[in-house]
Amino acid sequence: MPTKLTNFTQLFCTLALGACLVCVPLAHGQTSLCQSYSGIPTSKSASNKVPAGMVAIKGGRFSMGSERFYPEERPRKVVEVAPFFIQQHEVTNAQFAAFVKSTSYVTVAERNLDAKQFPKFSEEQLKAGSLVFRQPLKVKGMNDVGQWWSWQVGASWHHPEGPDSDIKGRANQPVVHIAFEDAMAYARWAGQDLPTEAEWEFAARGGLDDADYTWGKDKGQRDAQGKPMANYWQGNFPLQNLKEDSYQNAAPVGCFPANGFGLFDMAGNVWELTKDDYLDPRNPYGGMKVAKGGSFLCSDNYCGRYRPAARTPHGIDTGMQHVGFRTVWRPTKP
Repeated sequence: MPTKLTNFTQLFCTLALGACLVCVPLAHGQTSLCQSYSGIPTSKSASNKVPAGMVAIKGGRFSMGSERFYPEERPRKVVEVAPFFIQQHEVTNAQFAAFVKSTSYVTVAERNLDAKQFPKFSEEQLKAGSLVFRQPLKVKGMNDVGQWWSWQVGASWHHPEGPDSDIKGRANQPVVHIAFEDAMAYARWAGQDLPTEAEWEFAARGGLDDADYTWGKDKGQRDAQGKPMANYWQGNFPLQNLKEDSYQNAAPVGCFPANGFGLFDMAGNVWELTKDDYLDPRNPYGGMKVAKGGSFLCSDNYCGRYRPAARTPHGIDTGMQHVGFRTVWRPTKP
């Protein structure tokens, strides 16, 4: 199996949902972006220096991590972050397409492996691709993620489910199959950066320092339409997806209520890469980055990581159907 697959067994959450039906009013006078959104932010702050679509985060001290869930989230500790700006939503297909058009950038998932480095691989094994979720009809235990993840030649950011798929009509969905190198290349092109894990978690909490979820303490809270507060898997993963949130895979950005800072999809939808190396004294994962937020594949029976404190390791050489990112901008001191 290509080395791009070597780390995918470390990833425990996935995604599975689809496309927004209507744009609905949210709290704090905000309106969801959903299907009416082009995928390209235009709103700017009072300062023309701040990139479009960015939300100012004042920074401060907060309690990072959790003692109530998975071991890798412990110990809970007080952390301080400086002021920064963070994109209101995940980087979209439209945004990434603009980057590719400007730079002719080729993502990791679109590059063939080097035959000199992998002389024992067949020509087929050297072909570019990425990991795609396939819902199984049955499973034998939950330890073998290969029962629902498969290597798909030709899968990439503009072919999310494989070579027979495309992103037509999905400009406002988060870009996926993104490796760390790809995310950093986009961020540098945009004059931005990836968030640190602490910045990401502080922003995701939206001012709710002791809440387990981006919306509060009640996991089962519903929005005004009676739907879940985020795009995650309802039902028994990976066999039964009840789609109570109306989605099978990733949803367009901004289809669910924003958090207290006005940020969309800080829970569920797609895992978001951060700049930090993954460190866990119990199980060190060399060469992996921290991903945050969970995805459309996170379910309560298997993952439950659609929370600010949750974290997972993601290989820098790996693309997956449920991994994307959002960027930050840090003002320089005069």
